[in-house]
Amino acid sequence: MINILFTGTAVVLLCFAAYWVRGRGGHRPTGTWAMAALLTSFALAFASYAPAVERAVESVVPHVARLLSNTFTLTAATSVLAFLFQLNLERERAHRQIRLHVIALALCVAGMTAFFLAEQLTGRSPVLHACYVLVHISFLGYTAKEFLLQTWAQSQRSTRPSQRWGLRTTSVGCGLALVHAAYKLFALVSIGLGLGLVPDHARCSTPLTPLRCTFSVTAPAVAVLLITVGLTLPALLWPLSRLRRRRRERTSFTALEPLWREVTAAVPEVVLDPGHAETGADTPEGDAEVEAAVIAAAVDAKRSGLPLVGEEAPPAAGTRSRKGDLPAETAWLLLVAGAYTRRPAREHAGAHTGAAS
Repeated sequence: MINILFTGTAVVLLCFAAYWVRGRGGHRPTGTWAMAALLTSFALAFASYAPAVERAVESVVPHVARLLSNTFTLTAATSVLAFLFQLNLERERAHRQIRLHVIALALCVAGMTAFFLAEQLTGRSPVLHACYVLVHISFLGYTAKEFLLQTWAQSQRSTRPSQRWGLRTTSVGCGLALVHAAYKLFALVSIGLGLGLVPDHARCSTPLTPLRCTFSVTAPAVAVLLITVGLTLPALLWPLSRLRRRRRERTSFTALEPLWREVTAAVPEVVLDPGHAETGADTPEGDAEVEAAVIAAAVDAKRSGLPLVGEEAPPAAGTRSRKGDLPAETAWLLLVAGAYTRRPAREHAGAHTGAAS
């Protein structure tokens, strides 16, 4: 059962990592590679927890599975911070902080490796083992605390329900990681003082027995799952929300069809070019198509001598969101000009004729 649990979890995490690297909708959001490193590191840590993998690697180097799993866990913790830095800090500052934490990670792993090798050479000295645990738990506890504070604060400010609940789920996972860190600190004190309160060689028969396995194995495992689900939940729900929006739009279009048919029968010039309907509304291209239709209708009315009725036309959609500088206005006018020239010839052929005469 333990083999299935940890191996299956590792496979699921690798699938999540592949999902992040592949991107969604043709783009990769900020922190993609940090998230992929986080999930891959957690996957390798879970794989090292599996008894079958543990026996395989320890047949080569005794007790090395612990070093591997701890190294992967610290790598994942560093990836978590890198992900947060890229989201919350400016680009240069984020890169600087990431470099510093990668250096700290390298020093921690080097220190753990040195204490591990010294421990093996001296017959598993309790003092050396305590030093090893101290290096590991210090780095892990610091990152878990920072991640908990950051995710909980972000969850209070988030307006999207999926993101808010995802961050709260992640915060719970960070809390379990701190429980694991507290247990490790307790074990450190026991080992350092020679109290023997935590048996060091007992293996876990189930995720909950003996009791120490609840804190040493199950707590970090559940913490990793909650952190992974919490961080990935908004990304997984994004395609579903887009699908729901498309279904809602199709339903709305169907309901509006009778009204639209009546309007277009009376005022044909409001119809957009079918060949460019995919530009859609609420985009610069779609706004340009609408503006071109309004201009074409105004030109036709002026050419036919129709009297001016109604109020002045409102500004084009998206006017307030544009920068208002020369490059932005030039780009907007080019979009409108392109949309105007693509309209059916019957709408502006007269304009060309008048210009030629």
